[in-house]
Amino acid sequence: MFLAPIIGAAVGLLVLAYHYVIWHFSIYIVTTERIRQISQKNFFKKTVIDLPLGKIQSISFSVPGFFGSVFGYGTIVIQTAVGDLIISQAAHPEKIYNKLQNSVDLASRKQQSNG
Repeated sequence: MFLAPIIGAAVGLLVLAYHYVIWHFSIYIVTTERIRQISQKNFFKKTVIDLPLGKIQSISFSVPGFFGSVFGYGTIVIQTAVGDLIISQAAHPEKIYNKLQNSVDLASRKQQSNG
């Protein structure tokens, strides 16, 4: 009986640590030419997606209600012809949305002037 709460707390901390590692080491890098998503899938697996800004068709964001508004997080969806890139639990999604829109506009203008 005495060990049950200790074991429960240890399992809870392990689950929390696992989700923190996945969240903390999943990053998005935006340059003048592309967006790179580096996702930590578990402790040992990592995936990388590279998306040129010129391939983006639309960008949208949503804030999931009360807690999203209070704590300033939401989801950003970047749509391409191939599929969607979804950024979940992004801090300040409206600011990121505006910066991404500006980057995509600059990339399309640059592509039009070169082409």
